[in-house]
Amino acid sequence: MTALLALHLIGGLGIVVAGDRIGRRGFYLALAGPLAVLAWLGTQIGSILGDDAAAVTQHVEWVPALGLNIDLRLDAFAALMVLLVSGIGVLVFLYATRYFGDGAGVGRLCGLLVLFSGSMLGLVLADNVLFLYTCWELTAVTSFLLIGNNHTETAARAAALQAILTTALGGLAMLGGFIVIGNEAGTFRLSAILADVPTTTPAQIGLGLVLVGAATKSAQFPFQSWLPGAMAAPTPVSAYLHSATMVKAGVYLVARLSPAVLAVGWFRPTVIAVGLITMILGGLSALRPTDLKALLANGTISQLGFLFVIFGVGTDEAMLAGSLMLLSHGLFKAALFMGVGIIDHQAKTRDLAELPVLDGRWRPVRVFMSISAASMAGIPLAFGFVAKETVLEALTGSGIDGGWIVVAGVVVGSALTAAYSIRIIWGTFVWPSRRVAAEVAGGDGATRRAAPAPSAAFIAPACVLTAFTLVFGVAPGLLNTFAGSAQASLLLPTGRAAAHVVAHLSLWHGFTAALGLSALALGFSVVMVIYRRPIGRVIALGSKLPRGTTVYREILRTMNRSADLVTGVVQNGSLRIYTGVIVLTATLIPSIALILDGLEIDWPKWVGSPAQAVAAAHILTAAVAAVFVRRRFTAALFLGLVGYGMAALFIVQGAPDLALTQIAIETLTTVLFVLVLRRLPDGFERSHEVYSRTVRLVISAIVGSTVFVFALVAAGERLPEPVSEEMVEGALSDGHGRNIVNVILVDFRGFDTMGEITVLAAAGIGAVALARAGRRPGTAITTDADSAHQTQLHFDVSVSMIFYVMMAASVYLLFAGHQLPGGGFVGGLVAGGAIALRYVAGGIDEVRRVSPLKPWTILGAGVVMSAVTALIPLLVGDSVLDNGVAHVHVPVLGDYEVASAMAFDGGVYLVVIGLVLMVVEAFGERFVDGWDVL
Repeated sequence: MTALLALHLIGGLGIVVAGDRIGRRGFYLALAGPLAVLAWLGTQIGSILGDDAAAVTQHVEWVPALGLNIDLRLDAFAALMVLLVSGIGVLVFLYATRYFGDGAGVGRLCGLLVLFSGSMLGLVLADNVLFLYTCWELTAVTSFLLIGNNHTETAARAAALQAILTTALGGLAMLGGFIVIGNEAGTFRLSAILADVPTTTPAQIGLGLVLVGAATKSAQFPFQSWLPGAMAAPTPVSAYLHSATMVKAGVYLVARLSPAVLAVGWFRPTVIAVGLITMILGGLSALRPTDLKALLANGTISQLGFLFVIFGVGTDEAMLAGSLMLLSHGLFKAALFMGVGIIDHQAKTRDLAELPVLDGRWRPVRVFMSISAASMAGIPLAFGFVAKETVLEALTGSGIDGGWIVVAGVVVGSALTAAYSIRIIWGTFVWPSRRVAAEVAGGDGATRRAAPAPSAAFIAPACVLTAFTLVFGVAPGLLNTFAGSAQASLLLPTGRAAAHVVAHLSLWHGFTAALGLSALALGFSVVMVIYRRPIGRVIALGSKLPRGTTVYREILRTMNRSADLVTGVVQNGSLRIYTGVIVLTATLIPSIALILDGLEIDWPKWVGSPAQAVAAAHILTAAVAAVFVRRRFTAALFLGLVGYGMAALFIVQGAPDLALTQIAIETLTTVLFVLVLRRLPDGFERSHEVYSRTVRLVISAIVGSTVFVFALVAAGERLPEPVSEEMVEGALSDGHGRNIVNVILVDFRGFDTMGEITVLAAAGIGAVALARAGRRPGTAITTDADSAHQTQLHFDVSVSMIFYVMMAASVYLLFAGHQLPGGGFVGGLVAGGAIALRYVAGGIDEVRRVSPLKPWTILGAGVVMSAVTALIPLLVGDSVLDNGVAHVHVPVLGDYEVASAMAFDGGVYLVVIGLVLMVVEAFGERFVDGWDVL
């Protein structure tokens, strides 16, 4: 299963990188992922549908200490979702080859669709709630990029922003809920949680947060307004994401949870109420738009509400009915979206008021859209009728409190569904002929030219979906085993079902209450169509109420105004205020927690040795001098001396690796300080205002005192059994290194290091972008050196010699760091110092000659190198960052042990060098006649 996810990831990224060079041909390559999934599913279907109904599982350790593992589980219900994701995915990719031309952005969109498909596949297979959340957010990000694919359109950008804000905020709530539930249950494994759901108050709060996340993803009231806006995406995206797959993620989660959490009293009525409101509001909203995609979007909202109601009931029969409705909806809604896309592509409009006559050449489109609409309306002989009958039977026999209200609400919602289904077919294929005939009869002009008929290849994917709708409608018994197994897989964790269940589906069950309710709903829909004008006027009155989109925009506007007020105070252009806000926030908030927890200070010995006293005196003297000197450059030098004093303390305490890193970073930081200070006045501005100086003094005293107290408290809060002891013992046996510090950085805590270099790279790119703002691309600031300071030959030669020595030393530190003091970080710092020397000798041009690669290329290569090294162990079934070792024989030199962590360290090395080069590129200057004196 992980190989299938990796195939989607690699394939999607490859197609995105290829971009317009591959164009719509990328959709043929994209078929590899979903076809491989379907082939694999075919090999597993026997085991998950057999008498034993054994789920297929896979476990890959990711970050075991955090409970974040890749746990995958394929049971019958997951298989149903996999069929929707990959089966409809294949058809959508084929459809897209005819929908798109070779315009700009098509290749990128194709790659994003593949990445989305892989993310959705991971979501439905996930058996670890933290991994499920990871895939959940990946679907949100890819959906955002797909909706806003045409970034030149304001509407597309706004719709993408609304979609990701709504779903991502819900996702954050869901993450909080998962963490709370996982902590209460003692596990983050979904199947284990469902087998023994905690019902404590914190767990119920967590469940509520998870439900919020599900509601936002599946466009439930009051979060439904983002889905109609998402129709700004191209139709293949809408057919795949916003009807068949992504919007069902919330429904999928509710289906998994519902049977197991019925003991939580508020869960069932809440889910049912939200679903009923959404179903009816979505149905009413679908009766107004003339844009066919907007009509289908509102219909999708209504159908998603219907699914929430079904799974919210949570009975055995409801689980079967929900599974059937889930499959039915995917088939008919994807086909309808494809049909609308074909019409829009050929007729250049999808507005019911502007559609041309679709003549006899459009008969295949008329047929498959009519059958799909009939299935959506619940008309006999279509699969939707069978699914809806099963739903009504489950509801009438549920025995839940207020069951008649639920049935009445579903009947009203079903009537609305049938009404807008009729509206789609009537408005698309009947009304245009009458309108054009009336125009001709009235002398308003000649008929418009008929839209060109679509090709057979264009309509084939939708016809395949419609064929399944007909086959399962006429012979639903074909799904008995599959549907029964899906029902059982939802009920098994609760102990309410046997491993193997066979459903008994048929087209005709006799004259039952469910059949009567279906007829009643269809009758209501016909009445609504006949009296559509007065009903439309009533709906128009309701449309004057605040709409979801209006509320969203007002909330966004209020947040922007509030942000303007806050930033007007704390970001007013004053560096002093920036610094004050940052340091006060960083000290006061932790101080509150410290005070509430109680201060317990364990006073250490004042001085451990005379050497410590000397180093401390050096640090204090340099720090005081940095405060009182008047020149910026001098202050920077004194700050460097403070750092060297800290390095001396590290040496005294027996930490040579830390001392080496401290010395390297202080040297490089001082040089970078100088590069920046060249743009500023030579001296500090002295404020003579007593108030200003007093405020700065108070802030400094607060920050200094707080940090001092934190250090004392931290020293007294040592664990009885320090974690470091375990790391010391395992450094050689597990990490294959004798340098404990380096082993910790690139192995034991490699996940932290990966995050740190990613943040470092992002911060570096941001800082350089700000520094270069306003500068014309390809230009650099030039400095004319005074003739008295022209370049001297011996200086150039000396710098060249020192440069190569330092670079060699940096490489040595990189390779020796796993066994001796050194490592990628300190090696990169030494290399950065060498680069700074070259800059001093000849300016930015000299640095560019040394490094033929662009700084951001080196920076990105470092991040990618570390990330790939971290992920490679997954390919052989090990956990992320698992450290391998190889024994290498080097002639003359002998045998060496090479750890894979060295490659990870190499990425860190490149990131540091790339960052230094970027800073020099941003702040450096071109020396025209000579070298510039620092």
